[in-house]
Amino acid sequence: MLGEHKELIDRINRLKKEKNAVILVHNYQRPEIYEVADYIEDSLGLSRKAAETKARIIVFCGVDFMAESAKILNPEKKVLHPDRTAKCPMAAAITGEKLREFKKKHPGVPVVAYVNTTADVKAESDIGCTSANAIEIVNSLPDKTVIMVPDKYLAAYVQLHTDKKVIPWEGHCYVHKDISAEQLKIAKEMHPDAKVVAHPECRPEVLKEADFVASTSQMEKVVRENPAKEFIIATELGMIEKLKRIAPEKIFYAAPLAGICLNMKKVTLQNVYETLKDERNEVTVPEDVRVKAKKSLDRMLKVK
Repeated sequence: MLGEHKELIDRINRLKKEKNAVILVHNYQRPEIYEVADYIEDSLGLSRKAAETKARIIVFCGVDFMAESAKILNPEKKVLHPDRTAKCPMAAAITGEKLREFKKKHPGVPVVAYVNTTADVKAESDIGCTSANAIEIVNSLPDKTVIMVPDKYLAAYVQLHTDKKVIPWEGHCYVHKDISAEQLKIAKEMHPDAKVVAHPECRPEVLKEADFVASTSQMEKVVRENPAKEFIIATELGMIEKLKRIAPEKIFYAAPLAGICLNMKKVTLQNVYETLKDERNEVTVPEDVRVKAKKSLDRMLKVK
């Protein structure tokens, strides 16, 4: 399949060198996008790479909030997003204005914002988190009560691993919400030797069926280190392509009803090429919002 994309891949890789550009690619992207990636990671890993890069241009292959995060951390760099319509519905479930109103109902309670939020929400938050570090972030705070936005299922998972009271926002990821515990039980019966690895954005009843609850980066660690030869993966389907790359000798099954994030798949080699060639689709964040949002991301990145 990649042979048909070779010419475009070569063009993009040449452009990267000519323009001193770096391409950051989320795990859920199309497999051919991997071929032009400098880094393929989860949200936390890409946030760190965005903060560390010396490149002049960052091309972010993911959804809108990810490109915004790169710009927040790199105001002096040109951040490009191949398709500006590639938006995260979960991130869109809350706005800065809605969060301000929610905070009035819980005065003095710190806000932990999942990285899957827009810049204006991050600006109204005290600290960011990803699915990989959400438990550590919440437990790092001195407060007995915290607000978590926007994913109620991630908040429910964190609640199981902290003595703090977690007040959730009623958002969710439609891809993970659709994964069914009943169907997962059937898959386990069909593949009795397979270990189940589920993303914490899944519903609680799905997580109960899992052998491991893991972010996408943690899934890679499980697959590398666990001796099992078969795995059922409960997250967006694109993750299986990444896992095949790191463990080609193992067998992966998608959890029943696991779906595709249509917005992630809006990024194509063609629009990556055109975006980098013309340096179009530049991401901007108002400076007052950026400065406030950066504080929450910086604070997140300091938690190990």
